[in-house]
Amino acid sequence: MNPFYDALETRDPSAREAALLAALPPQVAHARTASPAFARILANTDPAAITSRAALARLPVTRKYELLERQQAGRADSAFGGFAAIGFGAAMPRVFCSPGPIYEPEGVRRDYWRMARALYAAGFRAGELAHNSFSYHFVPAGAMMESGAHALGCTVFPGGTGQTEQQVQAIAQLRPAGYIGTPSFLKLILEKAAELQQPLPSLTKALLSAEAFPPSLRDWFAARGVAGYQCYGTADLGLIAYETAAREGLVLDEGVIVEIVRPGTGDPVPEGEVGELVVTTLNPDYPLIRFGTGDLSAVLPGPCPTGRTNTRIQGWMGRADQTTKVRGMFVQPGQVAAIAARFPQVLRARLVVSGEMANDQMVLRVETLEIAAGLAERLQDAIREVTKLRGEVELVAPGSLPNDGKVIEDARSYR
Repeated sequence: MNPFYDALETRDPSAREAALLAALPPQVAHARTASPAFARILANTDPAAITSRAALARLPVTRKYELLERQQAGRADSAFGGFAAIGFGAAMPRVFCSPGPIYEPEGVRRDYWRMARALYAAGFRAGELAHNSFSYHFVPAGAMMESGAHALGCTVFPGGTGQTEQQVQAIAQLRPAGYIGTPSFLKLILEKAAELQQPLPSLTKALLSAEAFPPSLRDWFAARGVAGYQCYGTADLGLIAYETAAREGLVLDEGVIVEIVRPGTGDPVPEGEVGELVVTTLNPDYPLIRFGTGDLSAVLPGPCPTGRTNTRIQGWMGRADQTTKVRGMFVQPGQVAAIAARFPQVLRARLVVSGEMANDQMVLRVETLEIAAGLAERLQDAIREVTKLRGEVELVAPGSLPNDGKVIEDARSYR
């Protein structure tokens, strides 16, 4: 049996990179032409010049909160704030809503959200029944997975959420080959099946998402005969990365260009450093260019042991939005980046907020090779100028700061 969904997964990395970069200028041009929001965001951009990752990195990042703000501001003219390149009607069979609310369009292309690749890696095959317990209302998760399963040739039981006893009954009687949904709900189903003394021998695999999936829970499922695999995606972008049998990180999907940037900026970080996932999608219906997910991750070195050659990431490692209130003022990661950018000697910076309630203290810890006279004092002045707050500065050696993606660390005691 072929272990790969298609030949794209085993391409030479240089061929993949060339194909992605070749698709970039027309996608940027399409976004400017067909999406009123990106016509404004990219007004001063020459699409023909965006032929490298360095050129891409010079474009502005549109973060999720900015997408929400633009949708809210432009909702009188468009439910999608001008980001969608298609409108209501035959080209858009469904619309979904994520918390915010943020509205997402669904186009008509086969496997619109590109989930078939993740399902295949999790072991799902044509001719099988999949029990889909993702929600089918408001959010797109249920439809995402169903369209991917249909593209594989699977039949889908739309179980949705809730009604645990009925879920057990349906699985026992329909005998699906696998489960699709959150790991926590699968655990509830298996626990209810044990309580009812109802074996579920057909259920041997699962594609899990939307929650953390620690190894301890993976082992718990395995002990009950279910091999669980995870994938990472968003309602805006569809699939971003998926787990393979190697269990060594998540392999990037073939239809996205992913960057890891320093939180609060659009600047790519070195391989292995934790930062925010920024994604450019090649979807023509919803052409998001440098979309900041707000999620932290890091690139893993080397290829996947399964033979897939695309880049691997660590998986979800937390949230990048570390905005913190200090002495009644909001301090944002972008402000820390702005302070560091003023000093070429600064390699990395991390603002540590400590103390107890109503007694906040700020210390900017700075990695630097060059401890020039007066550097700490100039940094203190920059802190006051940018944040309007006083803070201390601690100069440290390169490599001293944790590699966890945090630009602002809230170490205060709230007890």
